[in-house]
Amino acid sequence: MTALLAALALLAAAALVATDVHVSRTRLALLHRPAPVLLATPAPAPLRRAWMVTGGVAAGALGTAIGGATAGIVLGALAVAASLLVARRARAADTGESPAELAGGWELLAVCLDAGLPLPTAVDATAGRLTGPAGRDLRRVAGLLELGADPVQAWQGAADRPALTVFARAARRSAATGSGIAHVARTEAQRLRGELVDTARARAQRAAVTITGPLGLCFLPAFLVLGIAPVVVGLAGDALALW
Repeated sequence: MTALLAALALLAAAALVATDVHVSRTRLALLHRPAPVLLATPAPAPLRRAWMVTGGVAAGALGTAIGGATAGIVLGALAVAASLLVARRARAADTGESPAELAGGWELLAVCLDAGLPLPTAVDATAGRLTGPAGRDLRRVAGLLELGADPVQAWQGAADRPALTVFARAARRSAATGSGIAHVARTEAQRLRGELVDTARARAQRAAVTITGPLGLCFLPAFLVLGIAPVVVGLAGDALALW
């Protein structure tokens, strides 16, 4: 019982350590405010190595208290592996927007420009749709343009982002020559959607080829056992009887 209580205490400590301090402060502030106030949701804190180790030790202690040393080792290893998987997925989710999300953003930008909205307003509306690094870069560009910065300099940083390179170059040319950029945004959206279609078709073709492996692995032994083996056994029995 003492070991179980110690394991539960370790789990509680791990939960307290893993809790984001900023989230807790925000919740306390909301509780003390008399009127509801819209606060920006803080970004979730990344899983740090100390948190993973603490969670693994706590899970191992709980498993040891319940099922012995072997169960503790297995449960601790599973907890650490799950933490690593969650951290990897979180990093992958923050690497950038999906092509479908970018295509929708470019379509929105083209519609805003065709409707006569100023470029900073259209860029800011598009940035609100994107959640990754490209959205942050577009928000920065929109802020600079609204403050009256030189468009060439404002788009300089966005041109280094692969997802924004084509449009950033077109926007810089437009600032120098006055050419329209709504067509560029719509063309970029069509290109991204075309790549999505090509990727989906390639995956479907690979699936059609890959599925033949498990099918053959399951069908061939059954065919040998039910179709070939009885014939061979029957012929062998007849041959042995005559011999």
